[in-house]
Amino acid sequence: MASILKSRFLKPQTRYQFLATIIVNIITFAHGIVLGWLSPTLTKIQTPDTPLDFEVNIDEISWLGSMLGLGSLSGNLVIVFLLERAGRKFFLYLLAVPYACLWILIYCASNVYFLYAARFLGGFTGGVSYVVLPIFISEIADTSIRGALTSILMLSVNLGILVGYIASSYLDYHVVPLVVSFLPIVYFLANLMLPESAPYLLKTNKLTAAEKSFRYYKNQRGDKQSSMETFEELRLAVLSQKMNGTSGITFKDFVTKPALKGFAAAFVLCTGFEFSNVFSFMNYMSDIFAKSGSILDVDTCTIIMGVVQVIGVYTSTIFVDIVGRRLLLLISTLGVGVGCIAFGCFTYFGELYDLHDFNWLPFVLMIFIIYVGNVGIMGLFFLVVCEVHPAKIRSVATSISIAFMGILVFVTLKLFPLLLHFWGISATMWFSAFSCLVTFVYILFLLPETKGKSMVEE
Repeated sequence: MASILKSRFLKPQTRYQFLATIIVNIITFAHGIVLGWLSPTLTKIQTPDTPLDFEVNIDEISWLGSMLGLGSLSGNLVIVFLLERAGRKFFLYLLAVPYACLWILIYCASNVYFLYAARFLGGFTGGVSYVVLPIFISEIADTSIRGALTSILMLSVNLGILVGYIASSYLDYHVVPLVVSFLPIVYFLANLMLPESAPYLLKTNKLTAAEKSFRYYKNQRGDKQSSMETFEELRLAVLSQKMNGTSGITFKDFVTKPALKGFAAAFVLCTGFEFSNVFSFMNYMSDIFAKSGSILDVDTCTIIMGVVQVIGVYTSTIFVDIVGRRLLLLISTLGVGVGCIAFGCFTYFGELYDLHDFNWLPFVLMIFIIYVGNVGIMGLFFLVVCEVHPAKIRSVATSISIAFMGILVFVTLKLFPLLLHFWGISATMWFSAFSCLVTFVYILFLLPETKGKSMVEE
């Protein structure tokens, strides 16, 4: 692990790219804590020993989960109109504000609407960061490590989810907001040292600032000649975009063949990502184990799943720039599909026969599902959605795609607890499997490999 880290990320040319990636992903780690906080907390607030002064019912729980999607959609809509005008750095700073506010709302919650608002702000934070960070990282990163650096986004989210699982399982409800309240401050201050990305500065005709940014992220401050040669290549690529009309995007740019292919790929990936329900599993993990008949402690199982998520995305980070995106996505979608079929079959036959001797099986199957899900469909989703779009419309098209995903997040998180309640866990798992296998077929026959694709050239 250490040798891989040193050879790929800490060599002189890329170490500042790695540092910048770690800094901006403080907010995704924090966002992960918000996501992980929900699952054990839902179990607590549905018991007579609830730490809250009010009760919540099944409908309110479904709204509590789905508010994340509404917040994400709102963040996407803000991004789609302002990202190219305000720049990447503006939104990186902005993310600290809603994150700080959401924990204040959680701490002070006197009715369920406080929790709704907190989850909405959590979704807004994710909706902005899932668009801005992949674009920012792809613009500062060398092609050889772009996939690995961008996949750190989901690695940090999953680390945060794990921390959220642990914190909300073992700490008092009102202690968690106090413990994590320092994160937005650290994040904001650390971002002060990072310059705006060179491609964006070139688009806005800030040539001197763009050169300084380029030299910073390439760590070429002492090698003026080499720096100028590579910077000139970037400048000419961006200039070519502007000469072809990049600065004036029109409706026709969105209906070209490459653009439509990009939107089709993003549509299938978004649908597969959400209706595979791997993200819903993360949010309702404790409820799933409770309904599956597992005799293991649900909070302990949930925490172990958090560890599995981290290992899955770390696997993706290691191999994404070696074997490419498609292979990992194929392994992931097929694996999740098979795993969900097996999970559904166990719970179905568990209602007909005595499977008490195999009550460890749901736990093992969920480990498999979560691991392979995070190797591909979860770990690489934001990277591939960013890469499939043409450079000319990438920021707007990525924002639109993630906005669509925000709608699906709302729908799936709203429906998932209701499906568990009315359909049962078996049918819900089989539906997830069907969605994954359809996505597998699309990736196998229609999704192009984006490894090595330029982020500034068409």
